[in-house]
Amino acid sequence: MDYQLIKSKRKTISVELKDGEVVVRAPNRMPKRDINAFVEKHADWILRQQEKRRAEQQQLAAVEKLSEAELAGLYEQAKAVIPDRVRYYADLLGVDYGRITIRCQKTRWGSCSAKKNLNFNCLLMLTPPGVIDSVVAHEVCHLVEMNHSDRFYALVTRICPDYRRCNRWLKDNGRLLMARVSDDPKSLPPEAIPLSGELGEDQ
Repeated sequence: MDYQLIKSKRKTISVELKDGEVVVRAPNRMPKRDINAFVEKHADWILRQQEKRRAEQQQLAAVEKLSEAELAGLYEQAKAVIPDRVRYYADLLGVDYGRITIRCQKTRWGSCSAKKNLNFNCLLMLTPPGVIDSVVAHEVCHLVEMNHSDRFYALVTRICPDYRRCNRWLKDNGRLLMARVSDDPKSLPPEAIPLSGELGEDQ
């Protein structure tokens, strides 16, 4: 079985699939025969993972793409739903935030900048309400902890107790949802919504 070998000062050996390629990480002094034996021992697992990846790629390729009108509808839904959820969780923590921007992205569900601006993916409107809340709570907690430490996750699960289950749902289903966006969609401008204290009733 072909594989890419990466040696380093590590003490253990591991194997992973990266972009369809088998990557083995091993200690500098481990003999090649021992590395080959390790790969052979895990050959069945590697083949199963490769087959799983191929099936996933076929599934992603078959996903029905969203139309421009459907994307525009998701933007409008997100503008109506997400600011209220941001306000709810920000009030729980007693924190302020800058601007809320709604975008259509294929790699991220949300983000928080150093200037306290929050960005969210309009595709969240295709997920269950609890998942929307989990992403909003995650980003709002970054207003307090700009990291992914144990303290950060303790804060997230305190204000969103169902966070881990919802995060697992997003990991299991998120790639299929993002695959519904064309690789070259007609651009829709991001919608920027001002600070919560300035929000009007019609926004």
